Amino acid sequence: MEFRGAHILSVDQFDRADIEALFAVADDLRAYAARMRVTRVLQGAILSNMFFEPSTRTRISFGSAFNLLGGEVRETTEVKASSLAKGESLEDTARVLSGYSDVIVMRHPEAGSVAEFAQASRVPVINAGDGPNEHPSQALLDLYTIAQEMAGRGKGIDGLRIALVGDLRYGRAVHSLCKLLALYERIDYHLVSPPDLDAPAEIVQSLLRRGHRAAAYHDLEPGIHDVDILYVTRTQEERFASQAQANRYRGLFRLNQAIYTEHCQPNTVIMHPLPRDSRSAARELDADLNENPNLAIFRQTDNGVIVRMAIFALVLDVAGAVHDHAQPVTWYTAKRTPA
Repeated sequence: MEFRGAHILSVDQFDRADIEALFAVADDLRAYAARMRVTRVLQGAILSNMFFEPSTRTRISFGSAFNLLGGEVRETTEVKASSLAKGESLEDTARVLSGYSDVIVMRHPEAGSVAEFAQASRVPVINAGDGPNEHPSQALLDLYTIAQEMAGRGKGIDGLRIALVGDLRYGRAVHSLCKLLALYERIDYHLVSPPDLDAPAEIVQSLLRRGHRAAAYHDLEPGIHDVDILYVTRTQEERFASQAQANRYRGLFRLNQAIYTEHCQPNTVIMHPLPRDSRSAARELDADLNENPNLAIFRQTDNGVIVRMAIFALVLDVAGAVHDHAQPVTWYTAKRTPA
């Protein structure tokens, strides 16, 4: 794909070469994310962060990524804080905001809404989640994390065995990750969910057509056996018609250290797009795993900043100029590794 000026709306835009190009830029930016160097390559540029659903990691990491490249961030975090609450259309909002911004990141509860917004925007738009549909930057950072974790074990992504556990029906991060992984070879998908929350049939069929293996499991233990990656998700309660419906599924599959030790390989990587539900009725990923060195969830969140920096650098066409605008770090930071 041509990154320069592009909207990033779906993982369907990417092929394997695009991903490798993005990851190469991400690798090149790691020092800036780690506060070992500073760059002002986007000085004067403005990001509009438009989040019409709750978000912590995605919203703040997009903003941090833009700041780390030297740009400025403007935020709207609720529909009621925007003119959409007054009946303004997405099209009019896009025309106005794209006049104020150099790039827009948007999250919206309706599938297809971000693409509709992008059609009227005069600047690149990045989809930060459109309802139950897609979450492309989450899938990219997940895939980057998988690549990093597998490389540390002397492996690549081809031939990966992955268990995806939890709400696979509404989990947009899962949908996008499945599609990206399908660009690789011989992926073995273990799709572990309650029967009513199975992965959408069209996604499963697309994986099978590409020659991958995809098997459904409705019990946790057999589904997580003999995999490289264990990707756990929470119940997407905001997608259900009622809280009572969501409560039926919360806590059905719980991973803790005892279950991990008994049923997983010793080096199985544990991932989660977060937030993990820590309420007593849920705990799909128990806190007793926090000291497990294979728990990658916080390495995953750190990688979110790096990958989103790479997206901005490519879309705004500054990837080749980042180092030209580099400066030394002038403040104390615990993140920086001493020389």
